Amino acid sequence: MFDAHRREFLDAALGLAGAGLAMPTIAANTSAAPRTFDAIRQIDAGVLNIGYVEAGPRKGRAVILLHGWPYDIHTYVDVVPLLANAGYRVIVPYLRGYGSTRFHSPGTPRNGQPAALASDVIALMDALEIRDAILGGCDWGARTADIVAALWPERCTGLVAVSGYLIGSQAAGKAPLPPKAELQWWYQYYFSTDRGRLGYDKYRREFAKLIWQLASPQWKFDDATFERSAASFDNPDHVDIVIHNYRWRLGLAEGEPKYDDLERRLAEAPSITVPAITLEGDANGAPHPDPAAYAKKFSGRYSHRDLSGGIGHNLPQEAPREFSGAIMEVAGY
Repeated sequence: MFDAHRREFLDAALGLAGAGLAMPTIAANTSAAPRTFDAIRQIDAGVLNIGYVEAGPRKGRAVILLHGWPYDIHTYVDVVPLLANAGYRVIVPYLRGYGSTRFHSPGTPRNGQPAALASDVIALMDALEIRDAILGGCDWGARTADIVAALWPERCTGLVAVSGYLIGSQAAGKAPLPPKAELQWWYQYYFSTDRGRLGYDKYRREFAKLIWQLASPQWKFDDATFERSAASFDNPDHVDIVIHNYRWRLGLAEGEPKYDDLERRLAEAPSITVPAITLEGDANGAPHPDPAAYAKKFSGRYSHRDLSGGIGHNLPQEAPREFSGAIMEVAGY
């Protein structure tokens, strides 16, 4: 569990916040409305123009935080000020298909395969002239952070991944699971049909809210908190990216040839050598592996934390202090 001495470490780290540190991207929560980001930046990076938020000193140690599906950058809305006030330069991008991130060309495939998402992170780092960074993520974001750490360890100085090692392959995705496990992936099979694509397009907000409820059954989010993130699903490429991601996993959609070599390397389930902390909530209702099943995939300095108190799948938003503490701790490894 996330114990008392780690809480003391986090409290001490937060006490190091420098006076006058600018936090321009966080809107003050002066009413009942949930906290939000008030300044979205845009930058050309690879095939995308990426929308992102940034906070903290530009010369601070870089931290890049990656969201998943069906979530958005607000997964980290309470994490960002904790890290920025402790002196980190924090970057939180919208993934392809979310928020203000857009493709440069209408002819670029709306590809959601894992290697493409990871390549987007490298392109963003290059565009921002960030040589290396600590990476953190959950859901798609954890998988993407895992991939960057495994394939580009020189760009990743530390990793915090919710639900641990999530690197997979199309071959692994084709292997049948026991019926109870298959039931948890019902939406993946729904998305493999034309009806599923049309249904997600028509009911994307209702669909996302249901996933939030199933994945985090004890998280009592309100409508305003949900709508703050749901707006990012209005991105014109959102449905294409989501559907392609899940169909690709089952081998029902092809990827782009330029990512073939990366996917071949990922299919070998490479070890992650960088310092890493994995986190799991005690009320995660989404499919997730047992920590014991992936511990040996982390060959560098590594530790795992189980969080109690009804913490579900969207762990950074449900437990921002614990997630921030893990980032700061791995920074010291």
